[in-house]
Amino acid sequence: MSTDPRSDADAPAAAATIDQTVDPATARHLHHLLATEQRRSRLPSVAAGIVRDGGLVWCDAIGTLDGRGAGEAADTDTQYRMGSITKTFVAVAVMQLRDAGRLDLLDRFEDHVTGSQLGGATIAQLLSHGAGLQAETNGPWWERTPGGDWEALAGSLAGSPVGQRFRAGRRFHYTNVGYAALGELVARAHGSDWFQVVRRDLLEPLGMSRTTTRPTGRAAQGLAVHPFADVLLPEPEHDAGAMAPAGQLWSTVRDLSRWAAFAGGDTGDVLSGDTLAEMYEPHTVADSPGQPWTTAHGLGWQVWNLDGTRYVGHGGSMPGFLAGLRVEVESGDGVVVLSNTTSGMGLVGPELLKAFVEREPRTPEPWHAAGDPSALELVGTWHWGPSVSTARIVGDHLVLGDPGQARGSRFAAAGHDAWVGLDGYYTGEPLRVVRAADGTPSHLDLASFRFTRTPYDPAADVPGGVDENGWR
Repeated sequence: MSTDPRSDADAPAAAATIDQTVDPATARHLHHLLATEQRRSRLPSVAAGIVRDGGLVWCDAIGTLDGRGAGEAADTDTQYRMGSITKTFVAVAVMQLRDAGRLDLLDRFEDHVTGSQLGGATIAQLLSHGAGLQAETNGPWWERTPGGDWEALAGSLAGSPVGQRFRAGRRFHYTNVGYAALGELVARAHGSDWFQVVRRDLLEPLGMSRTTTRPTGRAAQGLAVHPFADVLLPEPEHDAGAMAPAGQLWSTVRDLSRWAAFAGGDTGDVLSGDTLAEMYEPHTVADSPGQPWTTAHGLGWQVWNLDGTRYVGHGGSMPGFLAGLRVEVESGDGVVVLSNTTSGMGLVGPELLKAFVEREPRTPEPWHAAGDPSALELVGTWHWGPSVSTARIVGDHLVLGDPGQARGSRFAAAGHDAWVGLDGYYTGEPLRVVRAADGTPSHLDLASFRFTRTPYDPAADVPGGVDENGWR
């Protein structure tokens, strides 16, 4: 299926080259997992890739594009529709505007796109699905019908009222309409179509030439598989118009693997690492009654916290297609998976990533002495009241307690005798080293709390004073 007059041979080169560094036994095992999923879930075709250290280290594809076993075989340069993974591109384009000083995340959307009918929803709330806005349009099933322009979409929201389902800021409520709005914001800020902005500012710098708004070159037909018989139904594909920013983009495993590398921290000159980390901070929790909280939404990205391991990415679905992108935050290892089926694909992406990490563990970096001896006077035991904490120097950081437990935190130097918290309760809070007359550290002033070398040291200016009769 193609709407591009070029032949497949003329299609642009893929963004990611394959650096096949996995052990052959690992590759065989991953192939087996993918083939098993293709048969078990009756997927017409499925393609997947694993990313490590910014490169595509394994990829594979199973099935044929027509789903009948007689057509062209799927490969990792076949385009599939990525669905809602599109939203991550729109979100990064919005954050680029923020970083350029063109907007603030606390701005009301209405301040930038007047007449939107979205009330007081902020840009941050729209990015994180916390605006309370309706999930879908008021018209026909937008994913299967041609879309109109922004004016038509905004006008259709006016009587619902203003598309609100919940008070803005109250809770998580996924909204495709909200991302249509953000696409319009990007377009108005640049005076250009939203995709032209994404292509110029994201895709071209990252070499993602096979990511487009409509199928080009070698592309899979979207298919529905009958739930009770091995027969297929082609799904329609249209330009979604104003709703396109919610799920329009098509891509290949090789191209989308470059986006997974981006999500893993290889952002090039496209976005700062600090901004990417900010996008991963959970804003709204996807709460299901009776179930533990494992999924949240940051600024455009889904966030998973599974047994203490943090992942980011996004899922995608459109009639005829399913997609997934997931990256382990700390290591940057990631997986992408694309299939041309409307429903039924299991969690093969996370399964592939887990199997890869188990079979190809990272070799730890060798230890070497890299501490700062000038900070040795701060290490050792400190007391907050009667509680005991141990201070260590790890690399460039002062570590007080155990980060992730109670109020343990790392601190980064912020000037002479000044540090700032990086974790948990003390994130962003100041720590000041207070010295005695002889220049030695007397105590630590941490966000107004006193940490002393002995419990409630009367010489350390403990707020509220210390009983003059001492311990008894």
